Amino acid sequence: MTKRKTTKPEPTAAEMYAARRNDIARLLDVLQMHLDINDKEHAAAPANWGLVGNLGKVREDLVNLVGFMANMDPEHVEEFLKGE
Repeated sequence: MTKRKTTKPEPTAAEMYAARRNDIARLLDVLQMHLDINDKEHAAAPANWGLVGNLGKVREDLVNLVGFMANMDPEHVEEFLKGE
């Protein structure tokens, strides 16, 4: 008796797109949750520049992500944020 080799089928592009889209939505929810936590920490210690630095890093990363998704240079995203 020979054993059959069974392989799991690769996901389709549509399945992988849906999975990644779901992951991104969940990550955005977690980001919002942590922004809310940081708001409480900032309210308790408004002179804490560490929290400001954390938000600066997150902002920079988001500018780059939006630039990537929109096929724009980060400078154009910055201009958008300034209302230019």
